[in-house]
Amino acid sequence: MARLSHWYGRLLDALLLLACLLLLIMTLLIGADVLLRNIGLGGIAPSNEISEDIIYLLTLLAAPGLLRQGQHIRVDIVLRALPAKVGWLLEWLSDILGVICCLYFVWYGWRVVEASFKSGALSIKTLIMPEWWLLAPMPLTFVLLGVEFFFRMHRLALSERRPRDDAVSAA
Repeated sequence: MARLSHWYGRLLDALLLLACLLLLIMTLLIGADVLLRNIGLGGIAPSNEISEDIIYLLTLLAAPGLLRQGQHIRVDIVLRALPAKVGWLLEWLSDILGVICCLYFVWYGWRVVEASFKSGALSIKTLIMPEWWLLAPMPLTFVLLGVEFFFRMHRLALSERRPRDDAVSAA
């Protein structure tokens, strides 16, 4: 299990790196657009649309890696105030609820992508592209998030019976 966790962590690190590269591209694109508009060359017409799409992709690419590193929003003040065993059980409950939510979003996301693909829906703005291209990463991201919740539960099962100090992988 440790080896699988290690390689899964590497995959999530690669997705985080891709998110960083997209953020750099978006920053350069916006900067170039502003510069070109200010010097009278008209700017880059699809820069706003591309920036919106990149922000969406950044969120999806980074989410599984951030969950693995314990950097998602986490309010654990109540867990710390409760008896250790109760806090540990609530950690289990939150991870199980996380898996259930991920399974729902995989199912729902797949249905949306499939419907968009079958209907031939297009995203028509400055750029014209099949709508499903933008929708497809969502169910894939929730598969990755669901897998990470299973790794979290595995780490929790092996840990001391108290709330986790962090959500960092054993990788």
